[in-house]
Amino acid sequence: MQPILHSKILGQGKPLLILHGLFGMGDNWITLGRRFAEKFQVHLIDLRNHGRSFHDEVMDYEAMVQDLWQYIQFYKLGQVSILGHSMGGKVAMLMAVTYPEWVANLIVADIAPKSYSNRHETIFQALQSVDFKTIRERKEVENILSPQIQNQGILQFLLKNVYHQEDYNLAFRFNLAVLYKNYALLNEYLPTYSSYEGPTLFLKGENSDYLLPTDEILILAHFPNAKIVNIPRAGHWLHAENPEAFYSACSLFWTAIN
Repeated sequence: MQPILHSKILGQGKPLLILHGLFGMGDNWITLGRRFAEKFQVHLIDLRNHGRSFHDEVMDYEAMVQDLWQYIQFYKLGQVSILGHSMGGKVAMLMAVTYPEWVANLIVADIAPKSYSNRHETIFQALQSVDFKTIRERKEVENILSPQIQNQGILQFLLKNVYHQEDYNLAFRFNLAVLYKNYALLNEYLPTYSSYEGPTLFLKGENSDYLLPTDEILILAHFPNAKIVNIPRAGHWLHAENPEAFYSACSLFWTAIN
């Protein structure tokens, strides 16, 4: 049995599990999590090889779903609502089609149940250029990454993963080597003929190309009760770029199904 995933739990009520994307962690969702905690018991989860959760050589969606199922059993949560962004959205989708009886409803943020090409090679190369054996200050990491990653939002997002280990040496919280080795598996599509018939909401960033109009047919094949809502003035990190519209869309969805 694997260790239980690390999480931060906020509020009381029916459980809502929030799943971050690649290179992320539950803490990325703390602001929205606190707002959702006014109505739910919110679980900000660190997926395997991310945040404060355990590191493991296996990194695929089947393993992450089993981690999530084990987490639900450990905390005796019963049926849960799940909100997943990007990679976390794919975990959420596979969880819903694998264990539909455990998923009350589903929100998928800016990802489709399809395969994707390699979109992160530049980021991986930049991260791999950081040699923590010679670095003592967080600012040094920023100086190495900034010429290669010029988007300040992505740069600051990645720098949140830099921390001091018990021996005071710096490191990334995510397991970079394992993520890179298994990256192709993280671009996989949802298994053919799998479906979840519960209430489902797909949120698309207006300026993002992760979720396209042509994906609607595939989405409805897997999630026949899905609705697709556009989040204006937002790209792939739609929850950070337009949190008010994101919060409103989620709230309207939950209100409509309860």
